[in-house]
Amino acid sequence: MGERASVRLRTTGFAVLVMAVALIIGSFALLFLMRSSLRAGIETTAEQRASALATQIETYGLPAPSEADEDELAWQILDAAGTVVRSSEPLTDSHITVTEDAGPYTVVVFASLDEVDDSTEALVTPLLLGVPVMLLLVGGVTWLVVTRALAPVERIRREVESITGERLDRRVPEPPSRDEIHRLAQTMNRMLARLEDSRERQQQFVADASHELRSPLSSIRQAAEVAQSHPGALPEGELAEAVLEESGRMQRLVEQMLLLTRTGTAARRRQDVDLDDLALAEARRMRRAGLTVDTSGVGAGRVRGDRAAMAQVVRNLADNAARHAAGAVAITVRSTDEFAELVVEDDGGGIPAEQRERVFERFVRLDEARARDDGGSGLGLAIVKEIVSAHAGTVTVTGSPLGGACLRVRFPLMGTGADMS
Repeated sequence: MGERASVRLRTTGFAVLVMAVALIIGSFALLFLMRSSLRAGIETTAEQRASALATQIETYGLPAPSEADEDELAWQILDAAGTVVRSSEPLTDSHITVTEDAGPYTVVVFASLDEVDDSTEALVTPLLLGVPVMLLLVGGVTWLVVTRALAPVERIRREVESITGERLDRRVPEPPSRDEIHRLAQTMNRMLARLEDSRERQQQFVADASHELRSPLSSIRQAAEVAQSHPGALPEGELAEAVLEESGRMQRLVEQMLLLTRTGTAARRRQDVDLDDLALAEARRMRRAGLTVDTSGVGAGRVRGDRAAMAQVVRNLADNAARHAAGAVAITVRSTDEFAELVVEDDGGGIPAEQRERVFERFVRLDEARARDDGGSGLGLAIVKEIVSAHAGTVTVTGSPLGGACLRVRFPLMGTGADMS
């Protein structure tokens, strides 16, 4: 609660401070304007009285002495020498003075400021009481509003605090208000969903890897136990051959698993890569293995990406085609205004439509026994998909006119919006 209280205190304190400054400035401004307005009114009255006396002198002569007016105005009439020749009773309190010429005489009117002082004092008292009350009201309302606004944040905090690596299925409460806190809760829930999905995929990957590694280890152990228990039961060199074969499978599996963990990092190392050069190099390798490879459709196709990762994509697609082809493979590279496309086809048995998305999952083999015999780990196409996705590309499977599978990869060209360099 300390952090939330700190936010409440800071917010409330800032609001009270701003309001206090505004109220104090406003109070002084109000007092100043009121005094100025009252003083201007009194001066106007005094000027009118002085003008009336001047008119009376010019018309009827000097007025008789009198008491101060009911509106607290006193006056004096001075001759040219400055001597008082007529006057009312003088004012003993603070006052202002207004003069008016009346021929050889000067009329001086004195106006009392008692009304201004009384009015100011009458306003100061409610201001002295009202400002603190207003500040208390503002502080209280701000405290309540901030408390109410932070309540969903506290609920989210408590829920996040209780979420552990084993309970990533939990989600934070989303407040009904469509504000920033609601969007924060949605973002956190999406993050938790990604973490849960990542954990599940990691657990599945570990389980699958353990299962895949168990098989060659069991084969090696079984051959060794037979050789130990029954010397001479295995033909000469068969144990070494079994160990070499199974350790080779383990090595390829471990290398491919490590490659999967590096695909995202590799995608950040970008340079110009010619897909046609990579495709032609793989075609030459496959021809040396005795396959018929059609490269008549290979044209220019330059993209930006990690060359080693791109070469791995072409190699895995070529190996997949060679593994399932009856005898012929076709490789095509072409470019459009937006992307470069790599297509690898074979004349094998193809991939059933319902399995075409599944083949990109890790450790998936549609023909389990055959795949193990020919060295397939079930990771080749999964690696292809990871690398292609890391380079903002797509990979799909369809049927091929050759009779087998057609794997189509598209990479964004340099300078397009999808280029992530």
